[in-house]
Amino acid sequence: METKTKIEEQIDIMEKISKINEGKNLKYYIFTMGCSLNENDSEKLCGMLEKMAYNKTEKIEEADIIIFNTCCIRENAEDKLFGKLGEVKKYHEKKGSIIAIGGCMMQQEHIVEKIKKSYNFCDIIFGTHTLYKFPEDLYKVILEKKHVQDIIDIDGNIIEGIPIKRSEKTKALVTIMNGCNNFCTYCIVPYVRGRERSRAPKDIINEIEELAKKGYKEITLLGQNVNSYMKSEKCNKIEEQDKQTSYGYVNSFADLLLAVNKIEGIEVIRFISPHPKDFTNDVITAIKKSKKVSKLLHLPLQSGSTEILKKMNRGYTKEQYLSLVKKIKEAIPDVRFSTDIIVGFPGETYEDFLDTLDVVRKVNFEQVFMFIYSRRVGTPADKMENQVPEEEKHVRFNELKELVEQQIEENNKKYIGTVHTILVEGKSKTNDKLLTGRTDSNKIVVFDGDENLINNIVKVQIVSEHMWYLKGKIVE
Repeated sequence: METKTKIEEQIDIMEKISKINEGKNLKYYIFTMGCSLNENDSEKLCGMLEKMAYNKTEKIEEADIIIFNTCCIRENAEDKLFGKLGEVKKYHEKKGSIIAIGGCMMQQEHIVEKIKKSYNFCDIIFGTHTLYKFPEDLYKVILEKKHVQDIIDIDGNIIEGIPIKRSEKTKALVTIMNGCNNFCTYCIVPYVRGRERSRAPKDIINEIEELAKKGYKEITLLGQNVNSYMKSEKCNKIEEQDKQTSYGYVNSFADLLLAVNKIEGIEVIRFISPHPKDFTNDVITAIKKSKKVSKLLHLPLQSGSTEILKKMNRGYTKEQYLSLVKKIKEAIPDVRFSTDIIVGFPGETYEDFLDTLDVVRKVNFEQVFMFIYSRRVGTPADKMENQVPEEEKHVRFNELKELVEQQIEENNKKYIGTVHTILVEGKSKTNDKLLTGRTDSNKIVVFDGDENLINNIVKVQIVSEHMWYLKGKIVE
Protein backbone atom coordinates (compact mmCIF):
# COMPACT_ATOMS: atom_id res chain seq x y z
CA MET A 1 0.00 0.00 0.00
CA GLU A 2 2.87 2.37 0.80
CA THR A 3 4.39 2.02 -2.67
CA LYS A 4 1.01 2.60 -4.32
CA THR A 5 0.46 5.73 -2.27
CA LYS A 6 3.87 7.12 -3.23
CA ILE A 7 3.34 6.71 -6.96
CA GLU A 8 -0.24 7.98 -6.75
CA GLU A 9 1.08 11.19 -5.20
CA GLN A 10 3.47 11.63 -8.11
CA ILE A 11 0.76 10.91 -10.68
CA ASP A 12 -1.39 13.64 -9.12
CA ILE A 13 1.53 16.06 -9.45
CA MET A 14 2.10 15.00 -13.07
CA GLU A 15 -1.50 15.90 -13.83
CA LYS A 16 -1.06 19.32 -12.20
CA ILE A 17 2.07 20.07 -14.23
CA SER A 18 0.36 18.83 -17.39
CA LYS A 19 -2.40 21.41 -16.90
CA ILE A 20 0.18 24.14 -16.29
CA ASN A 21 1.99 23.18 -19.52
CA GLU A 22 -1.14 22.73 -21.63
CA GLY A 23 -0.83 24.39 -25.04
CA LYS A 24 2.77 25.57 -24.48
CA ASN A 25 4.51 22.96 -26.70
CA LEU A 26 7.33 22.48 -24.18
CA LYS A 27 10.22 20.16 -24.96
CA TYR A 28 12.74 18.11 -23.02
CA TYR A 29 16.21 16.82 -23.79
CA ILE A 30 17.79 13.95 -21.88
CA PHE A 31 21.46 12.96 -21.91
CA THR A 32 22.07 9.43 -20.62
CA MET A 33 25.44 8.21 -19.42
CA GLY A 34 26.46 4.70 -18.38
CA CYS A 35 24.90 1.27 -18.35
CA SER A 36 21.61 -0.29 -19.41
CA LEU A 37 20.18 0.33 -15.93
CA ASN A 38 20.69 4.04 -16.52
CA GLU A 39 19.06 3.73 -19.94
CA ASN A 40 16.05 2.10 -18.28
CA ASP A 41 15.93 4.90 -15.68
CA SER A 42 15.98 7.44 -18.51
CA GLU A 43 13.02 5.69 -20.11
CA LYS A 44 11.14 6.23 -16.84
CA LEU A 45 12.10 9.90 -16.79
CA CYS A 46 10.84 10.20 -20.37
CA GLY A 47 7.59 8.51 -19.37
CA MET A 48 7.02 10.95 -16.51
CA LEU A 49 7.95 14.00 -18.61
CA GLU A 50 5.54 13.07 -21.38
CA LYS A 51 2.79 12.64 -18.79
CA MET A 52 3.57 16.24 -17.84
CA ALA A 53 3.05 17.49 -21.43
CA TYR A 54 6.69 17.72 -22.46
CA ASN A 55 7.75 16.39 -25.87
CA LYS A 56 11.18 14.93 -26.53
CA THR A 57 13.68 16.76 -28.72
CA GLU A 58 17.10 15.72 -29.97
CA LYS A 59 18.14 19.38 -30.24
CA ILE A 60 19.35 20.58 -26.87
CA GLU A 61 18.91 24.24 -27.83
CA GLU A 62 15.15 23.67 -28.20
CA ALA A 63 14.69 22.16 -24.75
CA ASP A 64 12.73 23.81 -21.96
CA ILE A 65 14.07 21.21 -19.56
CA ILE A 66 17.48 19.53 -19.87
CA ILE A 67 18.20 16.39 -17.85
CA PHE A 68 21.53 14.65 -17.29
CA ASN A 69 21.19 11.05 -16.08
CA THR A 70 24.70 10.37 -14.83
CA CYS A 71 27.02 7.43 -14.31
CA CYS A 72 30.08 7.34 -12.05
CA ILE A 73 31.83 4.13 -13.12
CA ARG A 74 34.52 5.94 -15.09
CA GLU A 75 36.42 9.11 -14.20
CA ASN A 76 35.86 10.59 -17.66
CA ALA A 77 32.12 10.57 -16.92
CA GLU A 78 32.68 13.44 -14.49
CA ASP A 79 34.68 15.40 -17.05
CA LYS A 80 31.95 14.81 -19.62
CA LEU A 81 29.23 16.01 -17.24
CA PHE A 82 31.05 19.16 -16.20
CA GLY A 83 31.81 19.96 -19.84
CA LYS A 84 28.14 19.57 -20.74
CA LEU A 85 27.03 21.73 -17.82
CA GLY A 86 29.30 24.49 -19.08
CA GLU A 87 27.59 24.24 -22.46
CA VAL A 88 24.00 24.40 -21.18
CA LYS A 89 24.45 27.38 -18.87
CA LYS A 90 23.64 29.70 -21.79
CA TYR A 91 20.28 27.99 -22.34
CA HIS A 92 19.43 28.47 -18.68
CA GLU A 93 20.33 32.16 -18.82
CA LYS A 94 18.83 33.06 -22.22
CA LYS A 95 15.86 30.70 -22.48
CA GLY A 96 15.17 29.89 -18.85
CA SER A 97 15.66 26.17 -19.46
CA ILE A 98 15.37 24.09 -16.30
CA ILE A 99 18.55 22.07 -15.68
CA ALA A 100 18.23 18.77 -13.78
CA ILE A 101 20.94 16.27 -12.88
CA GLY A 102 20.25 12.78 -11.56
CA GLY A 103 21.69 9.29 -11.50
CA CYS A 104 24.56 7.54 -9.75
CA MET A 105 26.98 10.47 -9.72
CA MET A 106 24.57 12.49 -7.60
CA GLN A 107 24.93 9.99 -4.75
CA GLN A 108 28.53 11.15 -4.32
CA GLU A 109 28.79 14.03 -1.87
CA HIS A 110 31.91 15.59 -3.39
CA ILE A 111 30.26 15.77 -6.81
CA VAL A 112 27.11 17.39 -5.45
CA GLU A 113 29.18 19.96 -3.57
CA LYS A 114 31.14 20.80 -6.72
CA ILE A 115 27.93 21.30 -8.68
CA LYS A 116 26.45 23.55 -6.00
CA LYS A 117 29.65 25.59 -5.88
CA SER A 118 30.68 25.80 -9.54
CA TYR A 119 27.41 25.18 -11.40
CA ASN A 120 24.87 26.79 -9.08
CA PHE A 121 22.49 27.49 -11.97
CA CYS A 122 21.34 23.85 -11.85
CA ASP A 123 17.73 23.66 -10.67
CA ILE A 124 17.29 20.01 -9.61
CA ILE A 125 19.71 17.46 -8.20
CA PHE A 126 18.16 14.05 -7.57
CA GLY A 127 19.59 10.65 -6.67
CA THR A 128 19.07 7.04 -7.70
CA HIS A 129 16.61 6.38 -4.86
CA THR A 130 14.45 9.45 -5.54
CA LEU A 131 14.01 9.23 -9.32
CA TYR A 132 10.30 8.47 -8.89
CA LYS A 133 9.88 11.85 -7.12
CA PHE A 134 11.08 13.84 -10.13
CA PRO A 135 7.58 15.28 -10.80
CA GLU A 136 7.45 16.60 -7.22
CA ASP A 137 10.90 18.18 -7.55
CA LEU A 138 9.99 19.77 -10.88
CA TYR A 139 6.73 21.12 -9.45
CA LYS A 140 8.65 22.95 -6.71
CA VAL A 141 10.94 24.53 -9.29
CA ILE A 142 8.04 25.65 -11.49
CA LEU A 143 5.93 27.06 -8.66
CA GLU A 144 8.50 28.28 -6.16
CA LYS A 145 11.40 29.13 -8.52
CA LYS A 146 13.91 27.59 -6.12
CA HIS A 147 16.62 24.96 -6.44
CA VAL A 148 15.82 21.44 -5.25
CA GLN A 149 18.22 18.83 -3.90
CA ASP A 150 16.48 15.49 -3.40
CA ILE A 151 19.00 12.82 -2.43
CA ILE A 152 18.82 10.15 0.26
CA ASP A 153 21.65 7.87 1.38
CA ILE A 154 19.48 4.97 2.52
CA ASP A 155 18.40 2.19 0.19
CA GLY A 156 15.22 3.36 -1.46
CA ASN A 157 12.21 1.10 -1.89
CA ILE A 158 11.42 -0.22 -5.35
CA ILE A 159 8.53 1.89 -6.60
CA GLU A 160 6.24 0.20 -9.12
CA GLY A 161 3.96 1.96 -11.57
CA ILE A 162 6.31 4.70 -12.82
CA PRO A 163 5.27 5.72 -16.37
CA ILE A 164 7.80 4.66 -18.97
CA LYS A 165 8.49 5.71 -22.56
CA ARG A 166 10.47 2.96 -24.29
CA SER A 167 13.23 4.04 -26.64
CA GLU A 168 12.60 1.12 -29.01
CA LYS A 169 9.62 -0.79 -30.38
CA THR A 170 11.15 -4.25 -30.82
CA LYS A 171 13.26 -4.86 -27.72
CA ALA A 172 12.88 -3.66 -24.15
CA LEU A 173 14.92 -3.38 -20.98
CA VAL A 174 13.34 -4.77 -17.80
CA THR A 175 15.02 -4.16 -14.44
CA ILE A 176 14.59 -7.13 -12.09
CA MET A 177 16.62 -5.81 -9.16
CA ASN A 178 18.46 -2.73 -7.92
CA GLY A 179 21.70 -2.37 -5.98
CA CYS A 180 24.60 -4.69 -5.27
CA ASN A 181 26.04 -6.53 -2.26
CA ASN A 182 29.40 -7.51 -3.73
CA PHE A 183 31.63 -4.51 -2.94
CA CYS A 184 34.29 -5.10 -5.56
CA THR A 185 37.10 -2.82 -4.46
CA TYR A 186 37.14 -0.82 -7.71
CA CYS A 187 33.39 -0.27 -7.92
CA ILE A 188 31.30 2.62 -6.61
CA VAL A 189 27.92 1.04 -7.45
CA PRO A 190 27.03 -0.39 -3.99
CA TYR A 191 27.62 3.06 -2.51
CA VAL A 192 25.42 4.89 -5.03
CA ARG A 193 22.71 2.33 -5.82
CA GLY A 194 22.57 0.69 -2.41
CA ARG A 195 22.08 -2.91 -1.35
CA GLU A 196 20.33 -5.54 -3.43
CA ARG A 197 16.56 -5.17 -3.65
CA SER A 198 14.67 -7.54 -5.92
CA ARG A 199 11.39 -6.70 -7.64
CA ALA A 200 8.47 -9.03 -6.96
CA PRO A 201 8.26 -11.78 -9.60
CA LYS A 202 4.62 -10.95 -10.28
CA ASP A 203 5.50 -7.33 -11.11
CA ILE A 204 8.26 -8.42 -13.51
CA ILE A 205 6.04 -10.98 -15.25
CA ASN A 206 3.17 -8.49 -15.55
CA GLU A 207 5.51 -5.92 -17.14
CA ILE A 208 6.85 -8.42 -19.67
CA GLU A 209 3.37 -9.69 -20.50
CA GLU A 210 2.29 -6.13 -21.25
CA LEU A 211 5.34 -5.63 -23.45
CA ALA A 212 4.50 -8.81 -25.36
CA LYS A 213 0.94 -7.55 -25.93
CA LYS A 214 2.39 -4.34 -27.39
CA GLY A 215 4.48 -6.32 -29.87
CA TYR A 216 7.87 -6.39 -28.14
CA LYS A 217 9.77 -9.56 -28.96
CA GLU A 218 13.12 -9.24 -27.16
CA ILE A 219 13.60 -8.68 -23.44
CA THR A 220 16.83 -7.93 -21.58
CA LEU A 221 16.65 -8.58 -17.84
CA LEU A 222 18.77 -6.09 -15.91
CA GLY A 223 20.55 -6.07 -12.57
CA GLN A 224 23.99 -5.44 -11.15
CA ASN A 225 24.14 -9.16 -10.35
CA VAL A 226 21.09 -10.86 -11.85
CA ASN A 227 21.90 -14.34 -10.63
CA SER A 228 21.62 -13.21 -7.01
CA TYR A 229 18.00 -12.25 -7.71
CA MET A 230 15.88 -12.87 -4.58
CA LYS A 231 18.84 -14.23 -2.59
CA SER A 232 19.15 -11.36 -0.12
CA GLU A 233 16.31 -11.98 2.30
CA LYS A 234 17.31 -8.96 4.36
CA CYS A 235 16.45 -6.69 1.46
CA ASN A 236 13.74 -8.75 -0.22
CA LYS A 237 10.52 -8.52 1.75
CA ILE A 238 8.47 -10.05 -1.03
CA GLU A 239 5.11 -11.52 -0.04
CA GLU A 240 4.52 -15.17 -0.93
CA GLN A 241 1.55 -14.27 -3.14
CA ASP A 242 3.83 -12.03 -5.19
CA LYS A 243 6.09 -14.99 -5.95
CA GLN A 244 3.19 -16.94 -7.47
CA THR A 245 2.94 -15.96 -11.14
CA SER A 246 0.74 -17.26 -13.94
CA TYR A 247 3.77 -19.32 -15.06
CA GLY A 248 4.55 -20.92 -11.71
CA TYR A 249 6.20 -20.13 -8.39
CA VAL A 250 9.31 -17.96 -8.74
CA ASN A 251 11.90 -17.96 -5.98
CA SER A 252 15.20 -17.58 -7.85
CA PHE A 253 16.75 -16.23 -11.03
CA ALA A 254 16.54 -19.70 -12.59
CA ASP A 255 12.80 -19.80 -11.86
CA LEU A 256 12.38 -16.34 -13.38
CA LEU A 257 14.16 -17.35 -16.61
CA LEU A 258 11.89 -20.39 -16.98
CA ALA A 259 8.78 -18.27 -16.32
CA VAL A 260 9.71 -15.56 -18.84
CA ASN A 261 10.53 -18.26 -21.38
CA LYS A 262 6.84 -19.30 -21.28
CA ILE A 263 5.46 -15.85 -22.14
CA GLU A 264 3.84 -15.95 -25.55
CA GLY A 265 5.14 -13.34 -27.97
CA ILE A 266 8.57 -13.00 -26.42
CA GLU A 267 11.11 -14.57 -28.78
CA VAL A 268 14.50 -13.59 -27.34
CA ILE A 269 15.62 -13.28 -23.70
CA ARG A 270 18.97 -11.79 -22.71
CA PHE A 271 20.29 -10.79 -19.29
CA ILE A 272 23.08 -8.67 -17.84
CA SER A 273 25.08 -8.96 -15.73
CA PRO A 274 25.66 -12.19 -13.81
CA HIS A 275 28.54 -12.73 -11.38
CA PRO A 276 30.79 -15.80 -11.83
CA LYS A 277 30.77 -16.62 -8.13
CA ASP A 278 26.96 -16.88 -8.13
CA PHE A 279 26.49 -18.74 -11.42
CA THR A 280 24.72 -21.76 -9.94
CA ASN A 281 23.81 -25.08 -11.54
CA ASP A 282 20.09 -24.30 -11.59
CA VAL A 283 20.75 -21.22 -13.72
CA ILE A 284 22.83 -23.27 -16.17
CA THR A 285 20.02 -25.83 -16.37
CA ALA A 286 17.41 -23.11 -16.90
CA ILE A 287 19.40 -21.59 -19.78
CA LYS A 288 19.79 -25.05 -21.34
CA LYS A 289 16.03 -25.72 -21.08
CA SER A 290 14.91 -22.29 -22.29
CA LYS A 291 14.80 -22.06 -26.08
CA LYS A 292 14.36 -18.28 -25.98
CA VAL A 293 17.30 -17.46 -23.68
CA SER A 294 20.33 -16.29 -25.66
CA LYS A 295 23.24 -18.68 -25.58
CA LEU A 296 25.64 -15.73 -25.45
CA LEU A 297 26.44 -15.35 -21.76
CA HIS A 298 28.08 -12.22 -20.41
CA LEU A 299 30.49 -13.49 -17.76
CA PRO A 300 32.61 -10.63 -16.38
CA LEU A 301 36.22 -11.72 -15.82
CA GLN A 302 37.80 -8.36 -14.83
CA SER A 303 41.23 -9.99 -14.44
CA GLY A 304 42.83 -13.35 -15.19
CA SER A 305 45.17 -13.11 -12.22
CA THR A 306 44.07 -14.85 -9.03
CA GLU A 307 46.11 -12.37 -6.99
CA ILE A 308 44.45 -9.36 -8.62
CA LEU A 309 41.00 -10.99 -8.38
CA LYS A 310 41.58 -11.29 -4.64
CA LYS A 311 42.50 -7.60 -4.42
CA MET A 312 39.37 -6.82 -6.43
CA ASN A 313 37.27 -8.85 -3.95
CA ARG A 314 35.74 -10.82 -6.82
CA GLY A 315 35.27 -14.06 -4.88
CA TYR A 316 36.77 -16.49 -7.41
CA THR A 317 40.17 -17.52 -8.77
CA LYS A 318 41.43 -17.81 -12.34
CA GLU A 319 41.07 -21.59 -12.09
CA GLN A 320 37.50 -21.37 -10.76
CA TYR A 321 36.52 -19.04 -13.60
CA LEU A 322 37.93 -21.39 -16.24
CA SER A 323 36.27 -24.35 -14.50
CA LEU A 324 32.91 -22.55 -14.63
CA VAL A 325 33.35 -21.83 -18.34
CA LYS A 326 34.16 -25.49 -18.95
CA LYS A 327 31.10 -26.64 -16.97
CA ILE A 328 28.78 -24.31 -18.90
CA LYS A 329 30.24 -25.39 -22.25
CA GLU A 330 29.73 -29.05 -21.36
CA ALA A 331 26.09 -28.40 -20.42
CA ILE A 332 25.37 -26.02 -23.34
CA PRO A 333 27.61 -26.96 -26.29
CA ASP A 334 26.57 -23.97 -28.45
CA VAL A 335 27.21 -21.40 -25.70
CA ARG A 336 29.45 -18.39 -26.32
CA PHE A 337 30.80 -15.82 -23.91
CA SER A 338 31.33 -12.09 -23.66
CA THR A 339 33.17 -10.44 -20.80
CA ASP A 340 34.48 -7.31 -19.08
CA ILE A 341 38.19 -6.81 -18.40
CA ILE A 342 39.94 -4.09 -16.40
CA VAL A 343 43.56 -3.36 -17.33
CA GLY A 344 45.98 -1.76 -14.89
CA PHE A 345 44.32 -2.43 -11.53
CA PRO A 346 46.52 -1.30 -8.60
CA GLY A 347 49.36 -3.74 -8.05
CA GLU A 348 48.89 -5.50 -11.39
CA THR A 349 52.25 -6.71 -12.65
CA TYR A 350 52.95 -7.65 -16.22
CA GLU A 351 52.86 -11.30 -15.11
CA ASP A 352 49.34 -10.71 -13.75
CA PHE A 353 48.39 -9.18 -17.09
CA LEU A 354 49.75 -12.24 -18.90
CA ASP A 355 47.30 -14.34 -16.85
CA THR A 356 44.49 -12.19 -18.28
CA LEU A 357 45.73 -12.80 -21.82
CA ASP A 358 45.90 -16.53 -21.04
CA VAL A 359 42.22 -16.62 -20.03
CA VAL A 360 41.23 -14.65 -23.15
CA ARG A 361 43.04 -17.18 -25.34
CA LYS A 362 41.50 -20.18 -23.57
CA VAL A 363 37.89 -18.94 -23.47
CA ASN A 364 37.95 -17.29 -26.90
CA PHE A 365 35.31 -14.67 -26.02
CA GLU A 366 32.81 -13.53 -28.63
CA GLN A 367 33.00 -9.97 -27.29
CA VAL A 368 35.33 -8.27 -24.81
CA PHE A 369 34.54 -4.93 -23.20
CA MET A 370 37.93 -3.56 -22.19
CA PHE A 371 38.53 -0.78 -19.67
CA ILE A 372 41.60 0.96 -18.35
CA TYR A 373 41.38 1.09 -14.55
CA SER A 374 40.02 4.41 -13.34
CA ARG A 375 40.36 5.53 -9.72
CA ARG A 376 37.02 6.24 -8.04
CA VAL A 377 36.87 8.35 -4.88
CA GLY A 378 35.24 6.37 -2.08
CA THR A 379 36.39 2.91 -3.20
CA PRO A 380 39.07 0.82 -1.43
CA ALA A 381 41.10 0.52 -4.67
CA ASP A 382 41.54 4.29 -4.80
CA LYS A 383 43.64 4.08 -1.61
CA MET A 384 45.73 1.09 -2.68
CA GLU A 385 49.45 1.43 -3.18
CA ASN A 386 51.29 0.48 -6.37
CA GLN A 387 48.99 2.31 -8.75
CA VAL A 388 50.01 1.32 -12.30
CA PRO A 389 51.44 4.23 -14.35
CA GLU A 390 49.04 5.52 -17.02
CA GLU A 391 51.52 4.87 -19.81
CA GLU A 392 51.88 1.23 -18.79
CA LYS A 393 48.09 0.83 -18.58
CA HIS A 394 47.78 1.96 -22.19
CA VAL A 395 50.56 -0.37 -23.37
CA ARG A 396 48.78 -3.35 -21.80
CA PHE A 397 45.39 -2.21 -23.07
CA ASN A 398 46.69 -2.08 -26.63
CA GLU A 399 48.21 -5.56 -26.29
CA LEU A 400 44.88 -6.93 -25.07
CA LYS A 401 43.02 -5.09 -27.83
CA GLU A 402 45.27 -6.62 -30.47
CA LEU A 403 44.60 -10.14 -29.17
CA VAL A 404 40.84 -9.57 -28.90
CA GLU A 405 40.56 -8.15 -32.42
CA GLN A 406 42.56 -11.07 -33.78
CA GLN A 407 40.11 -13.48 -32.14
CA ILE A 408 37.09 -11.54 -33.40
CA GLU A 409 38.43 -11.65 -36.94
CA GLU A 410 38.99 -15.41 -36.73
CA ASN A 411 35.58 -16.03 -35.13
CA ASN A 412 33.74 -13.90 -37.68
CA LYS A 413 35.07 -16.02 -40.56
CA LYS A 414 33.34 -19.04 -39.02
CA TYR A 415 29.97 -17.32 -39.52
CA ILE A 416 30.23 -17.21 -43.32
CA GLY A 417 27.68 -19.58 -44.86
CA THR A 418 25.81 -20.17 -41.58
CA VAL A 419 22.09 -19.41 -41.25
CA HIS A 420 20.69 -17.55 -38.24
CA THR A 421 17.25 -16.72 -36.88
CA ILE A 422 17.25 -12.93 -36.64
CA LEU A 423 14.81 -10.50 -35.05
CA VAL A 424 14.73 -7.51 -37.41
CA GLU A 425 15.32 -4.51 -35.15
CA GLY A 426 15.12 -1.71 -37.69
CA LYS A 427 17.17 0.10 -40.31
CA SER A 428 20.94 0.13 -40.06
CA LYS A 429 22.28 3.22 -38.28
CA THR A 430 24.98 3.65 -40.93
CA ASN A 431 22.91 2.82 -44.03
CA ASP A 432 19.15 3.28 -43.93
CA LYS A 433 18.79 1.18 -47.09
CA LEU A 434 19.73 -1.91 -45.08
CA LEU A 435 17.98 -3.68 -42.22
CA THR A 436 19.74 -4.80 -39.07
CA GLY A 437 19.39 -7.41 -36.36
CA ARG A 438 21.59 -9.60 -34.19
CA THR A 439 22.51 -13.24 -34.05
CA ASP A 440 21.88 -15.17 -30.85
CA SER A 441 25.56 -14.47 -30.09
CA ASN A 442 24.85 -10.71 -30.34
CA LYS A 443 26.70 -10.18 -33.63
CA ILE A 444 25.25 -7.27 -35.60
CA VAL A 445 24.01 -8.37 -39.02
CA VAL A 446 22.99 -6.04 -41.87
CA PHE A 447 21.02 -7.22 -44.89
CA ASP A 448 18.70 -6.10 -47.68
CA GLY A 449 14.98 -6.27 -46.99
CA ASP A 450 11.67 -4.43 -46.91
CA GLU A 451 11.06 -2.28 -43.84
CA ASN A 452 7.79 -4.18 -43.30
CA LEU A 453 10.01 -6.94 -41.90
CA ILE A 454 10.93 -4.79 -38.88
CA ASN A 455 9.93 -6.54 -35.63
CA ASN A 456 9.62 -9.86 -37.43
CA ILE A 457 11.75 -12.99 -37.31
CA VAL A 458 13.66 -13.91 -40.48
CA LYS A 459 16.28 -16.45 -41.53
CA VAL A 460 19.53 -14.81 -42.62
CA GLN A 461 22.56 -16.43 -44.18
CA ILE A 462 25.91 -14.75 -43.52
CA VAL A 463 27.72 -13.91 -46.77
CA SER A 464 30.66 -11.78 -45.59
CA GLU A 465 32.32 -10.64 -42.38
CA HIS A 466 33.70 -7.37 -41.12
CA MET A 467 35.34 -6.54 -37.80
CA TRP A 468 32.25 -5.14 -36.07
CA TYR A 469 29.37 -6.55 -38.13
CA LEU A 470 28.35 -9.32 -40.50
CA LYS A 471 26.64 -8.96 -43.91
CA GLY A 472 23.82 -11.36 -44.68
CA LYS A 473 20.97 -12.18 -47.02
CA ILE A 474 17.46 -13.31 -46.22
CA VAL A 475 16.80 -16.96 -47.07
CA GLU A 476 13.53 -18.89 -47.18
